[in-house]
Amino acid sequence: VQLQASGGGLVQPGGSLRLSCRAPRMVSRRNVMGWFRQAPGKQRELVAYITNDGVTKYTDSVKGRFTISRDNAENTMYLQMRNLENEDTAVYYCAAARGNRATMTPGDYDSWGEGTQVTVSS
Repeated sequence: VQLQASGGGLVQPGGSLRLSCRAPRMVSRRNVMGWFRQAPGKQRELVAYITNDGVTKYTDSVKGRFTISRDNAENTMYLQMRNLENEDTAVYYCAAARGNRATMTPGDYDSWGEGTQVTVSS
């Protein structure tokens, strides 16, 4: 069972994008869902996670610029990205944590789908 991320594209520095992650109902009901990204030559890293209670956590580099949200009724998670920087260029993935514990470790997540490319360039 895989999640489907969409909404990526090419944007200039300072621009905005909104990513969406569509999940099958059985996955969307998991407690913790997260957005990850992987830039060329780098390890996959957590961008943000959100729990069913609305608890969120962001990696330091995106705090104040990105906002994660989820709509359980629509089985969808979002990542609103503002003031994008060149360093945000990566393939963005969404996934769901296997357990109930909120975690930043990619290995604790599954249901990875194909990511969506975000390119920030002038």
